[in-house]
Amino acid sequence: MSKRTEKTIVDIAEELKLSVSTVSRALNDNPNISARTKDKVKKMARKLGYRPNALAAGLRNNKSKTIGLIVPRISMFFPAAISTIVQNKLQEHGYNLIICQSNDSYEQEITLVNTLYSARVDGLVVSTTLYTTDFSHFDVFKDNNIPLIFFDRVPKDYNVKVIKGDDYVGGYTATTHLIEKGCKDIVHISGPLSCNLYVERVSGYKNALQEFKLPFKKSRVFYHELTRDNAWQTCEKIFAQTPYPDGIFASNDTTAITIMEYCRKINVRVPEDLKIVGYSNDPRTEIVTPPVTSVDQYPVMMGERIVAALMELIHTAPSNVPRYSQEIIPIQLIARESSAGTAKSSGKKK
Repeated sequence: MSKRTEKTIVDIAEELKLSVSTVSRALNDNPNISARTKDKVKKMARKLGYRPNALAAGLRNNKSKTIGLIVPRISMFFPAAISTIVQNKLQEHGYNLIICQSNDSYEQEITLVNTLYSARVDGLVVSTTLYTTDFSHFDVFKDNNIPLIFFDRVPKDYNVKVIKGDDYVGGYTATTHLIEKGCKDIVHISGPLSCNLYVERVSGYKNALQEFKLPFKKSRVFYHELTRDNAWQTCEKIFAQTPYPDGIFASNDTTAITIMEYCRKINVRVPEDLKIVGYSNDPRTEIVTPPVTSVDQYPVMMGERIVAALMELIHTAPSNVPRYSQEIIPIQLIARESSAGTAKSSGKKK
C-alpha cells in the first residue's frame, strides 16, 4: 500500500485559486482576512484532510505550545485528578498537554524524559517513580533552561521548582485523629521509603505517637507498593496473631478499602473493633460501607498552582528564575464512619 501524501497549504491555495499567504493567514484566523474567505479555506482544508504541522511551526518560532507531564500511573486517583486539572488550565493559556506514565519504572521514566525533550516540549511537569533517587536524567531540561516542575513525589536535593503536599502534617494528623478516637495500638502501612511522601508520612506517624506517649513499634509498620494485592498480604500478617491493632493508618485509599474488605472476611467490625484512616480522599471512600476517613490533598489547588508556576517560568527570563523554590499544598482530614466513635479493645481473635 502506498504511503498517503500529506496535503499542504499549497494544495488548498491551488484548489481555491488563492495565494499561499492568504490561506496561511485564514487558517490562523488573521483579522485581516474576511470571515467568508476563512470559512472557504477551512472547509477546503477539511475536505482535503489537511493537518497543520505543529512541529514545523514550533521549529520556526522555537515554541511547540506543548507541555509534557509524567505521572507514575494514570489509573491512580491523585495523578489522574492532577492530569485533568493541568490539561484544562493549560488549554486556557493556549497550550496542549502530552500525558505519559512511567508505571513506576525508573528506566521508563528516563526514556520518557528523553522522548519529551526530543519532542521539544516547552516545559515538563513530573511526579517521579517510587524508586527515583538519581535525577540526572532531568539535567537536559535544567541545562537548557526549559521549565521543569516536580509535584507530589519530588526530589529532596535537586534545585528546581517543587510543589508538594504537606505529607508530614498529613501523617501526623491521621495518626492523631486515631489516637483521639481512643486507639492505642496503631498500625501504619506505608509505601517504600525511597519516596519522599512516605518518609514524611512515617515521620508524622512517629511524632504523633511520641507526643501522646504511645510506643513506636517497628513491627507495626509495613513498607511496600500500595496495591490491593500487597495490602491483602499485609492484612494476613497483621491479623495472623493477637492482639489485633485497634487502628490502622494506610498511606493510600486503595489500601484502606482493602483492609475493610479483609476485616469483613474475618468478622472484625469497622469502626467498633478497628478504626481506619486512608490517604488522598479518593471518591471511592465516600461510597464504600462504611465510608472511609481520609486525608484530602487538594488536587485542584495543586493542579492550578502547577500551571500558574509553569506559566511564570515560561514567561520569565531564565536569569530571573530562582534555582529552587518549594510550595506546600495543605491537607485536610475528612472524617467519616471508618474512624467514628471510641475504640474498643480488640485483643481477642474474632
